[in-house]
Amino acid sequence: MSFLVLLLAVWIEKFSALRQRVQRDAPWLNQLGRLESNPRTAKRPWWILTLTILFPLLLLALVLWIVGSVAYGWLALPIHLLVLIYSLGRGDIKANLGSFRDACRRGDQEAAVLVADRDLGVQAENEEQLLGGVQTYLLWQVYQGFFAVIFWYFVLGPVAALAYRLLALASEHGKTPALVERATQLRHAFDWVPVRLLAASFALVGNFVAVSRVMLTELLNWNISAAGLITRTGCVAGEVPAPVVGVEGVNSLDVLWELLIRSAIVWYAGFALFTLFV
Repeated sequence: MSFLVLLLAVWIEKFSALRQRVQRDAPWLNQLGRLESNPRTAKRPWWILTLTILFPLLLLALVLWIVGSVAYGWLALPIHLLVLIYSLGRGDIKANLGSFRDACRRGDQEAAVLVADRDLGVQAENEEQLLGGVQTYLLWQVYQGFFAVIFWYFVLGPVAALAYRLLALASEHGKTPALVERATQLRHAFDWVPVRLLAASFALVGNFVAVSRVMLTELLNWNISAAGLITRTGCVAGEVPAPVVGVEGVNSLDVLWELLIRSAIVWYAGFALFTLFV
């Protein structure tokens, strides 16, 4: 059933607006804000994470356990699908990059800096930092919004996929430094395996030798961030040239996007083979 849900999620993502209707974070973020502003819980980050993340996960697990014994478990399929869709990344990455790409094509560096800050949250002092930041944005957003989620869904089911997304929301939207720190640490642990599998996928569909050189030094490095590793391996796998604002910069983003698409095909092929033979 997991592979079927993964196929349906891709179809819905491409041909439906269901994701925008399902991904409503406001109630959860409001609850997080109330707990952070409450003097009794503000200094207890683990208690906040328990109430906002562990409790919903336990509730989801209970619901799945109940419906799993009815109609051979097929009643759980829509729950799996809705949870997976909710757990995917937020926003439209290609649409967010649109204004930046237009500015790059015109060679308008000032406009590129402004739209990168406004649309992507990328701040830079020169061309190299600007395009490097946008490349990191593209690779990281696709990884954390798609690859990490489908990995944990396929391995451990919807509970793990939801756990990853709630940790991401807590890390990105939390106001208490202690809470953000702990959520970020837990998310880093969740990222450790899938980000390295994606890097291996880059090696298969890109420059194998160049990616292998990076992975030899970084494979077991706990301290390197997932965004940093995926940027290094993605750029060398796609043989992306030095970052320069202009047509070449737009082309580099296209190369990275195609690299991600090919890697997604490899992952789905792997999921299909695993489903057939295991």
